[in-house]
Amino acid sequence: MDIPMTVCTGLPDIGLNEAPAPEVKDTPGAARIVGVGTATTENSYTQREILDIFRIMDPRVRSVFLNSAIERRFLTIPPRDADGTCLPETQGELLTKHRRLALEMGARAVRACLENSGVGLSDIDYLCCVTTTGFLTPGLSARLIREMGILPRTSRVDVVGMGCNAGLNALNATAAWAVANPGKVAVVLCAEACSAAYVIDSTMRTAVVNSLFGDGAAAIALISDSPDAAYGPSGLPSAPGNPRILRFASHLITDAIDAMRYDWDDEQGKFSFYLDPEVPYVVGAHVEQVVDRLLSGAGLRRSDIGQWLVHSGGKKVIDAVRVNLGLTRHDVRHTTGVLRDYGNLSSGSFLFSYERLLDEGVVQAGDYGVLMTMGPGSTIETALVQW
Repeated sequence: MDIPMTVCTGLPDIGLNEAPAPEVKDTPGAARIVGVGTATTENSYTQREILDIFRIMDPRVRSVFLNSAIERRFLTIPPRDADGTCLPETQGELLTKHRRLALEMGARAVRACLENSGVGLSDIDYLCCVTTTGFLTPGLSARLIREMGILPRTSRVDVVGMGCNAGLNALNATAAWAVANPGKVAVVLCAEACSAAYVIDSTMRTAVVNSLFGDGAAAIALISDSPDAAYGPSGLPSAPGNPRILRFASHLITDAIDAMRYDWDDEQGKFSFYLDPEVPYVVGAHVEQVVDRLLSGAGLRRSDIGQWLVHSGGKKVIDAVRVNLGLTRHDVRHTTGVLRDYGNLSSGSFLFSYERLLDEGVVQAGDYGVLMTMGPGSTIETALVQW
């Protein structure tokens, strides 16, 4: 794959002797994140336990698993026969697994999000569901509305097949809806049943993927400030603790369009995900330009950002982002912590980090944050928020 690459040069933007960050005035109509909730499947396994369950003995494959910076992942292991051997799953069985897991995790994540937001199911006016680990028609949003008892009048959209970056693509569209409908509650759900997207064979291609992904779902609720009132119809206040979404910036790396993709495997009779080994370097080579474009539009520099919430794409990807942006290990502590405890959760990974940041209780009013996801395209998505 012929991909142009650059390396990090010069000194990082550490912000010594700089003036304070410019104040961004509260703008009526800005969408705010008012709640977050996460969920996983039932069982988690260490990397070594997964290797033993699938009886993987190849030292090269074992090395990939055990040097991934992942300690544990939530997975739904295939049925096993009498001697403990995992039985193969057809593509149809994997789709059935996806539907079951995405609905179960998704419903729990949405309920947790609503509880965190202080609203009920009947308050949801817009539902956006994101997934890449399976295909459903009707989509996940319709099935979730029926299963959870969300009002049938709820507007909905499904974002399918965009990969790990899709959470921010969905947030962009949903924030725009919230601004166009002030006072109404919009929910984004990312539900990824990665257990339904595995191919088990002896190749290094599948070993990288199989060592990385885990099951998880995350939901956030948005509401836009009403221009003429402190409270919308939902009764939610325009609270300073709820970060405003200020702007988005995207970058599609067209030269790397095949670096992350689903292929059909005729021999296995199912889809197989492919990750090019050059992906970390591709992301690192382009991350500066999209982040600087995001910040320059608001008159900010990297040193003005207090919180960085980056997709837990893998150890090498996180390191590439950190080095090229001049970030510290502390800056990406939640990103690496989510990778360690859950693996790569695809589109919802950055929301697990967001939840951890809120639980940490260190954010101050006025702090700026950058949300970042990376995925097939190859694509880098970013958002700027302020508490």
